[in-house]
Amino acid sequence: MRQATGTIEIASAGAGLYEFTHEVSRWVANQDMANGLLTLFCRHTSASLLIQENAAPEVQDDILAFFSRLAPEDRSLYAHDDEGPDDMPAHLKTALTQVSLGIPLVQGRLALGTWQGIYLFEHRRHAHRRSVVMHLIGE
Repeated sequence: MRQATGTIEIASAGAGLYEFTHEVSRWVANQDMANGLLTLFCRHTSASLLIQENAAPEVQDDILAFFSRLAPEDRSLYAHDDEGPDDMPAHLKTALTQVSLGIPLVQGRLALGTWQGIYLFEHRRHAHRRSVVMHLIGE
């Protein structure tokens, strides 16, 4: 069994879904492993990771709209707002999604479905640089 680790930095321009499937796939291909498990970990409390459809942009728009309704920016709802009105809603959105993903590696390729992409889900309104740690174990 071999292991490899790496980090991808993703620049967000504010709230949205940012696909980075190609960057992850390229890194995995450079590790020269055939079978194993890739773990991705987002090192932030106001951004998360999703595997989601990457064919229809309306899917991402609907996801953003849904989470905005689920955790609205309304200061009367929250005690925590140290970094502004989008602060606590961002933490709630992260709590409802995930900061870690596991993706099987089969015959040298990520076992994603035809329309699946890997996304950083940025929950804050302002631009950020987000760090995603990658860990691949396999042979």
